[in-house]
Amino acid sequence: MKKIYGIGLGPGDEELITMKAYNLIKACDYIFVPKSKGKSLAKSIVSKYTSEKNIIELDFSMGEDNTAKYEDAAQKINSIVKDQQIAVYLTIGDPMVYSTYIYLMYELQKFNIQVETVPGIASFNAAACCLNIPITIKDESFYLCDRNVDEKILQAVDSICILKVNQNKRDIINKLEKHHFSYVYIKRCMQEEQEIIYDKNQILLDDDYMSLIFARKKLMNHHNLI
Repeated sequence: MKKIYGIGLGPGDEELITMKAYNLIKACDYIFVPKSKGKSLAKSIVSKYTSEKNIIELDFSMGEDNTAKYEDAAQKINSIVKDQQIAVYLTIGDPMVYSTYIYLMYELQKFNIQVETVPGIASFNAAACCLNIPITIKDESFYLCDRNVDEKILQAVDSICILKVNQNKRDIINKLEKHHFSYVYIKRCMQEEQEIIYDKNQILLDDDYMSLIFARKKLMNHHNLI
């Protein structure tokens, strides 16, 4: 039987991949990576130790409906990987958090391919650590969402992280301010291009797809939770 490992590489720092991920990447027969607009961050993260590996890039467009592309990618993987071979599909962050891998996994299972998922550090975890601000503490609740913030949920939680905020930051910030959240914007978290922005106007001007807003009801200053 063919086997595919879906591997989370973490937020972008090559030192933040797990030992299990590293060992599987080194031992596998094929490496599949997503790319968008001709670039693959996943490929660049592992470039130091995959130069002799068979790396196949799969084209997925960020923020678009890729249903047909997931089907095509699964067919391509199935045609390349032979019985008893092992392949890995690499994705940034964690494979089960707003990941292209989730949709690809379902398509691969249609071919009776054995799929195993290896966790990675999600961007919201990395952001909280970068800021030295807790996601949650005792008796608190946390809300993770993608672009659109549900105000009913927002009222009930103590902290929130909104991913991929390049499309409707003004609406998001208005809701956070309305419900007395302090917030910070991070783009390219744990990558060389990382930038942390607190000023509202600067946040609204930035348009990076790989961005998030982290917020808490309790007051935050630029470095610590007060």
